[in-house]
Amino acid sequence: MSPALINGDSAAHTNGQNGIKKPQTDGFGTRAIHVGSDPNPETGAVIPAISLSTTYKQDGIGKHKGYEYSRSGNPNRDALEQTLASLESGGAYALAFASGSATTATVLQSLGPNSHIVSVNDVYGGTFRYMRRVAEANQGLETTFLDLETADDETILASIRPNTKLIWIESPTNPTLRLIDISRISSLARSHPSNPLVLVDNTFLSPFYSSPLLLGADIVMHSLTKYINGHSDVVMGALIFPEHNITVFENVKFLQNAIGAVPSAYDSWLAQRGAKTLHLRMKAHGVNALAVAQALQKSPYVEEVIYPGLTSHPRNELAYRSLSPHARKFIDSLQSTEDESESGGFPYGGMISFRIKGGAVEAEKFLTSTRLFTLAESLGGVESLAELPAQMTHGSIPEAERAALGIGENLIRLSVGVEELEDLVADVEQALEIAVGKDL
Repeated sequence: MSPALINGDSAAHTNGQNGIKKPQTDGFGTRAIHVGSDPNPETGAVIPAISLSTTYKQDGIGKHKGYEYSRSGNPNRDALEQTLASLESGGAYALAFASGSATTATVLQSLGPNSHIVSVNDVYGGTFRYMRRVAEANQGLETTFLDLETADDETILASIRPNTKLIWIESPTNPTLRLIDISRISSLARSHPSNPLVLVDNTFLSPFYSSPLLLGADIVMHSLTKYINGHSDVVMGALIFPEHNITVFENVKFLQNAIGAVPSAYDSWLAQRGAKTLHLRMKAHGVNALAVAQALQKSPYVEEVIYPGLTSHPRNELAYRSLSPHARKFIDSLQSTEDESESGGFPYGGMISFRIKGGAVEAEKFLTSTRLFTLAESLGGVESLAELPAQMTHGSIPEAERAALGIGENLIRLSVGVEELEDLVADVEQALEIAVGKDL
């Protein structure tokens, strides 16, 4: 399948009356449902079957139907990868892995020994752990952690060395939701003689709200466990590459097979099924999160709310400017029906962080008093979750470094689900009253 057909930019559709194929650009939701899900030519089944076979018959030595051994290629994994390349605007090729951590490990191993990377300092704890405790020891990888949100051009350029192979971005970051200007960082990378690749972990926003490849990134990463699968029942990761980065793609694909950190056929099938409703879920996540963020902002029991979609957020303009074309269309349609000053912002994914008044005691009271927000790690499922990063997802980061990043004992991270908006707001308000209200 050609890259153009995979990403939906020039998909051919048949006119039923005369059989003439006409090029047509399909929308995000249409691609999510149809790309990688052609009806089975033998049975007519509209949903791909699960192919559990580990090996495939050859008609002669080396003569097969595209599959030899399931680690090297599986129909369900191939179908999912087609879907992913389609959803990430500007994408042409995708690779699925057994977990987000396996994805991180594979792409960093592809850089070779004694390489250097620049990473945003407020990075996911598991990524920090792999960079510092695994890649550094096993392949001599050096990492410079930098505040890519506020650092000036000179500082960023000065951090790039002759052996710098990669700049690692999360935007928004986890858990303080710092926003990185992807276009700016990509431009700086191109201007440096080392010309490092720019990778963006797009897990928090998903391909619906953000299109990093259109902003100049070279690779996009996702923990498919989160929004793309969306139902908290699959652990997977993925990388997506633009057409011009086919050499990088082929190198990482070789490692995908050689290392073997590949997802099962069943997990691939589940993730592809989840992706079909991504556009619907992300709209609901965003609308709900904005309402919860507004409620938190009004609460006397909250010190600070961090949600880039709020007009009060210092980088709200960057958040809007960096939206994917399809997300901007959705958001503009909402704002055309209401006064933005009354709405107080726009949907920008489902992740919120906030600082509750008090400390660890009040935070734990809140987290154990919610009825609908389940105290649990992870994010991006249809159900709402809440956690304390300092003791949970980011516990592997040294305490001094957590403090410098603003990950304190009163910082709570919410993954806002797709339940009824009013119920979620009421749940947060009653939990805050229990945790802090009685002490004021």
